[in-house]
Parts: sequence; structure tokens; C-alpha cells
Amino acid sequence: MSDALTLPAEAREKAGKGASRALRRAGRVPAVIYGGKEEPQTIHVEEKELVRQLGTGHFANSIVMIEIGGKSVRTLPKDVAFHPVNDRPLHVDFLRLSKDAKVEVLVPVVFANEEASPGLKKGAVLNVVRHELDLICDADKIPSEIEVDVTGLEVGDSIHISHVKLPAGSESAITDRDFTIATIVAPSALKRAEAEAADGEAAAEESEG
Repeated sequence: MSDALTLPAEAREKAGKGASRALRRAGRVPAVIYGGKEEPQTIHVEEKELVRQLGTGHFANSIVMIEIGGKSVRTLPKDVAFHPVNDRPLHVDFLRLSKDAKVEVLVPVVFANEEASPGLKKGAVLNVVRHELDLICDADKIPSEIEVDVTGLEVGDSIHISHVKLPAGSESAITDRDFTIATIVAPSALKRAEAEAADGEAAAEESEG
């Protein structure tokens, strides 16, 4: 599971575009905490610290403890708006989490034991269809990544969600189909070589006949 992050914040008393622009000029980013059957709470956080946490690579699927007014609010980042030109964060939405909450998150996929795949050893290519899995997880058990083992896979084999053992507390958000995560495909050069070999065999059979 991704480690919980801590993000200090201050209450945002004024709303509107003018107030938000003033905050950004001061190196702050407007944000809101919503959900959990409570009223939305407008806050602002330090841009430099937010950018640092965004740079960890797992901000979106980490529990973020928002520290405000001497209290900690358990949240999950749901949306970050960025400036279209300079990519500075402009606004963040945080979902307030109850103790037993379930959340929908995108979790990165990593592939293991590629050296144990006969297909890949022959020169085939791992064609990744989904780099992330859409999962529903217990809020306190969000995995940092999902490992997919490719041991024994041959050219033409596919890896579907049904082949993946998800950690306890996690299930696929897509339940209406057994979708493909990756395939083992032959590169064009390998396909040409196989075609030429097949043609050679056919010609040899014809000459023998």
C-alpha cells in the first residue's frame, strides 16, 4: 500500500476567482474537501509542498492527511486542475474518507518475470493494453501497484483481469467483461521470418511430392 501523505492546510475564507488568483500569487493552491456526509470545506495548501507530493508518482492513490486547525482530515485526492501552459497546479479536490470507506482508484500495473516468458525470450514484445487498473479498494488498503506475472507466456498469449490475483480488499471496478491487460505479440520481423520459414517448408513438400 502507498504510504499516507501529510499535507498542511489553512482555511480559505474568501471564495471567487479574485481570491483564488491572490492565493496563487502568494504560492498557495486553492482546494476543497468534500464528502463524508459533511459540508464541503474550502482550504488552501502550499504549492511547493503539493508539487513535491505530486512528484512522488503515487499522490492520486495515496491517503492524504490534511492537517488544518489542529485536526487531521483523512482524504483521497480526486482531481487536480493544472494550468494549460506551465502545468502549475491550480486547484485540488479531496474526498473526505470515513473509517470503513471504499474508494475507486487507478492503480499502476507492473510486470514481473519477463525473463521467464518463452515468448519474450524468442523476441516477442509485451504489448501493454492497460497501464493502470480501475479498482475499488478499502480506503486503508489501497495497493501502490498491481504485479502481473508473465512466467510461461508464449507468443499470442493474453493476460486478462481474471488471471490477476488482486490483494485483499481490492476488486475490479469493471465487472461486465474479462478485459485484456497485456498480450505477447510477435514483432513484424519475427512474423516475416515465420512466414518465410512456412513458405520454405511448403516448397520443400511440393518438391518432394
